[in-house]
Amino acid sequence: MATTTNHPKITLYWLNESRAQRMVWLLEELGVPYDVKIFHRGKDMLAPAELEKVHPLGKSPVVTVQPTEPGAKEIVLAESPFIAQYLCEHFGKDTTLVPNKYKDGQEGKLGGETEEWMRYQHLLYYAEGSLMPPLLVALILSFMSGPKVPFFIRPITATVAGRVNNFFVVPNIEKHCAFLQQLLETSPNGGKYICRDKLTAADILISFPLLNVPRAEALAGEGARGKLKEKFPKVFDYVARLKEEEGYKRAEKKIEELEAEAKQ
Repeated sequence: MATTTNHPKITLYWLNESRAQRMVWLLEELGVPYDVKIFHRGKDMLAPAELEKVHPLGKSPVVTVQPTEPGAKEIVLAESPFIAQYLCEHFGKDTTLVPNKYKDGQEGKLGGETEEWMRYQHLLYYAEGSLMPPLLVALILSFMSGPKVPFFIRPITATVAGRVNNFFVVPNIEKHCAFLQQLLETSPNGGKYICRDKLTAADILISFPLLNVPRAEALAGEGARGKLKEKFPKVFDYVARLKEEEGYKRAEKKIEELEAEAKQ
């Protein structure tokens, strides 16, 4: 969607191989007009310096929102959970992306929150704070055994990477998969999503790390490939369902089209 004059101007600064793709999906689900500015990593896999003009850390995703009021200051949003929470609070009132906070008659009471909302709040931050770190370690380890390492020391770095992966990354990911499978098995009202029976922003945020689990598992060697899927089928079925969401597909198509335009 392109922005319109009677709606806040929302711009997503998108970077390949980053969490920014989740924000495209979120914006599609919110149904708001938005623009996307495309950035690509360099050969060193770092974000381009131009992103530092948008936010001092020079990372992605970053979302800017220009309110419609004359003279209003542009709002700059960084960090995926905060971006998702801010956008949903302002633009998600007519969607199902945020569960109701309180049980009927329990408004404002300590402990009056719904299970759906408690899961939602926790998982918004869990995706980045707990699930993502071991996957980032796996990404770093993949470079240690990749073609950018000089061939004469690659066997050594690859061996070290494999051991760290086997003793730290895979056990941690396995623990997370067990936790997530338990959440899926107990989703309120038999929901097919992790917070309830409808898609929430938490599902969208958790999609990025879960989509990268197979890459991390592959570092453990051919013998480990597919073992997590065998052990935690509900988690992998859940990921497959997320990829079939219409908003997910629209987001994928949008970026494909924008990247194709950029190459012309």
